[in-house]
Amino acid sequence: MMITSCLLPSLLLATVPQFASAWSGQPKPSSPLRNTALSEDVATRRSFLAGLATASTLATVATTSFPSPASADDELIDCYFGCGCFWHVQHEFVEAERKILGRSDDQITSRAGYAGGKAGALDGKVCYHNAGNVADYGKLGHAEVVSMRIPSSKFYDFAVEYCKLFDKDGFRPDQFGDRGTEYRNLVGIPGGKSSALAELLVKASVDTGDKLDFAVGKGDDRDVPKVSFIMDTSEYPSFVGEQYHQFHDGFAFGENYPNSYNSLASAFAKKGEDFGKCPNGSLGIGLGGL
Repeated sequence: MMITSCLLPSLLLATVPQFASAWSGQPKPSSPLRNTALSEDVATRRSFLAGLATASTLATVATTSFPSPASADDELIDCYFGCGCFWHVQHEFVEAERKILGRSDDQITSRAGYAGGKAGALDGKVCYHNAGNVADYGKLGHAEVVSMRIPSSKFYDFAVEYCKLFDKDGFRPDQFGDRGTEYRNLVGIPGGKSSALAELLVKASVDTGDKLDFAVGKGDDRDVPKVSFIMDTSEYPSFVGEQYHQFHDGFAFGENYPNSYNSLASAFAKKGEDFGKCPNGSLGIGLGGL
């Protein structure tokens, strides 16, 4: 069952029992859910690293120093991050683009969207839940994500920002409110687990408290606490979300962003950006997911 607080304030955060403690360098007692997940398709941080280390390119990356400024000819990559409701996550990555890359408002690339499902798009569409049941992202197996185009040399910095979204125990901000496959944790990178970026992602997790485990995403993956699925963007691309979901206030009480942030969606639309032709939410209103 999906429980959503992306539509409503997070009233349920204190009502759901706690899950097991996160991996923090040594094995700790786990809940039945976590044991089952790990035994089926989830690698611990160390086993994931061991698998990555077989690639010579990754061995090189592990000892490479990363320059602060992005060079003029630095390769731009398309990637995405998912961590529960995409409203708050988009805001955090917009701030990261400003802070890490020095981008101005019209250069921001972070977009709320959907990814991770085996079905891809239906008739060219991936949509939020809607009254017409048109290309519903949940039924297509997708999760909410924020996509962006960033220099490859800065991926580690963005991965750090992603890992900082999780609390000290490895839970995402809405862990006990938004639950279900639509809100699972995932990261999409070119090449997936075989990419040098995968090791940088794991390194970022270790450097920010070693709170997460990682799994190779197979599409339509489950929502497993403290686990993030690594997706290959060539197989599991992201699909941009509706305009009314872009640059939205956060899901929690008091998480209201300035009008200068909220207005970015209409600014990009006026410049010709296409946010798709999906219905306007579950009730056709196009506001707050309704």
